[in-house]
Amino acid sequence: MTANESKRRPTRGRKLIIAALVVGAVLVAADYGLAAAGEYQVAQRMRHKFGLSEDPAVRINGFPFTTQALAGDYRDIEISAAGVPVGDDLRNLEIRANLRHVRIGLSDLLAGNTANARIDQVRGSVKIKSSDLNRLVNRVTPFNDMTIEPDNRAKREAELEGEPAPEQAAAARKPDPTVAAVKLAGSTTVAGRKIRIAAYGTVSLIDGQIAIAVNDIDLDDTSLEGLDAVLGTVRQALGVVIDPGQLPFTATPTAVKVESGAFIVEGTVNDIPLDQGTG
Repeated sequence: MTANESKRRPTRGRKLIIAALVVGAVLVAADYGLAAAGEYQVAQRMRHKFGLSEDPAVRINGFPFTTQALAGDYRDIEISAAGVPVGDDLRNLEIRANLRHVRIGLSDLLAGNTANARIDQVRGSVKIKSSDLNRLVNRVTPFNDMTIEPDNRAKREAELEGEPAPEQAAAARKPDPTVAAVKLAGSTTVAGRKIRIAAYGTVSLIDGQIAIAVNDIDLDDTSLEGLDAVLGTVRQALGVVIDPGQLPFTATPTAVKVESGAFIVEGTVNDIPLDQGTG
């Protein structure tokens, strides 16, 4: 045997490394396969409980899945569904839930048997988008292109004047999580003339519902006849109360937020059965 032939033959160490890589790949694939099967069962259960037309998106976080499965403790399961209708006007809600420490045996999970499953904590949220808000305000005055944005005027003014940002000052006085500043904008027609409005106010969480109150209104045309009446109509149209329905797993609503394009109601609930409050 020549030296060249000896070099071409794989060494024992190389064979062991290759074998280890193959076994590792098989184990990882098996782990992801088990996780996918578990996610499918949770999605099926939540589809039935939430009354959805399609399976919600489910993700079991944490690797490896097998370790969590053997312990019967899944650290974080994310569930989300879009386009969920509630009532006659809300047609495009987005529902999310983070399930912390879902406790269920692997055999029960894969069989879809959730009767004895429990969750340490659920953080749930419902997102109400501008398209649904537009539908609600159209009951009073037809609006087009309704938008939702956080009202950042105070923050911008503080930055221009070199003062501390409002959230820094508010940190010491514990701002109310059930109230948020909002800017609403859209177009409407008054006396045959199309006008653009920007309304500033607050959204408040009251008994699980979102109440909008308008404080200031800017119009792109202040020469309109009967301006006060126009402003009153706009206030009436935008001063709506929105009922987003129950949060996932009947979590108690504790906060409302404003982001670009939507309102979000959030809440938590602790130590509940997996099947509670979803049907």
